[in-house]
Amino acid sequence: MPVPAPNLYPPFNIVRLSHVEYRVRDLAASRAFYVDILGLQVTHEETGRLYLRAMEERGHHCIVLVEADTADVGVLGFKLYDEPDLERAERFFAEKSLPTAWAERPHMGRTLRTRDPWGIPLEFYVRMDRLPPIHQNYRLYNGVKPLRIDHFNMFSANVDASVAFYGEMGFRVTEYTEDDESGRLWAAWMHRKGGVHDVAFTNGLGPRLHHTAFWVPTPLNIIDLLDLMSTTGYVANIERGPGRHGISNAFFLYVRDPDGHRIEIYCSDYQTVDPDLEPIRWSLTDPQRQTLWGAPAPKSWFEEGSTFEGTEPVPSALKAQPIIAP
Repeated sequence: MPVPAPNLYPPFNIVRLSHVEYRVRDLAASRAFYVDILGLQVTHEETGRLYLRAMEERGHHCIVLVEADTADVGVLGFKLYDEPDLERAERFFAEKSLPTAWAERPHMGRTLRTRDPWGIPLEFYVRMDRLPPIHQNYRLYNGVKPLRIDHFNMFSANVDASVAFYGEMGFRVTEYTEDDESGRLWAAWMHRKGGVHDVAFTNGLGPRLHHTAFWVPTPLNIIDLLDLMSTTGYVANIERGPGRHGISNAFFLYVRDPDGHRIEIYCSDYQTVDPDLEPIRWSLTDPQRQTLWGAPAPKSWFEEGSTFEGTEPVPSALKAQPIIAP
């Protein structure tokens, strides 16, 4: 199916992705990983719950860790432009017979909770508590020195349908992988904020969250993280990389937290602010799409992901597969 034309005048205005809520089995173990190893900053801590932000972020949090019996994903959050956009968003989801509710969320203003057609829990807000800047407080930098949350990548059982729905909301396709035989989308990268993507969809058992990514200053930060993880008991948590993606041109590393949630460390993609930017097509059979240097991704990268709370994933009908490492 062809990539849909960008919707330059969507029904409500999404600024960017904002935050993710991870449910974790051992909050202390997760705190050690995200704070001591990755280097995210604690903004609030209470019994059973931890709020974190990256170094450039002025909003209160980009990750919420919630202690729970099951390790899954509670919600993906997005910031809207202005208060009227909240009402427009509610109308958009309600007209599609999707659930809507106004929620009280700590450290956030009025918040709309909903789900996409496949059950991914979403929340939209305009205002979050603002915190003093810390990006020049260099004594706080540690771990991989994460600057900001960058994107979500989700497994989808129907990438064409996911791209069409998120395209209605104003996400624009920057790059995509197409199955040569069927012409169907196997994966797609979509943005709001002017990087390669805020959200991406990968064919597979879905919906599931494949990973959350954080932007770092340079590839050397990734090398430093590898040295740190390999000498502090986390070598088994290194899943894939370092390497350079063909898609997005980004330098990357994938690691797993103590519950198996996948985190990408990411830098060096490109600007996409022009509204008439043409999407870049990749063939599913081109091995350089996943790693420019040609090394295939491990099997776990294509098969494992985090489930969403309250949603049962279903298999994809598209069985085409790229080259997978043994």
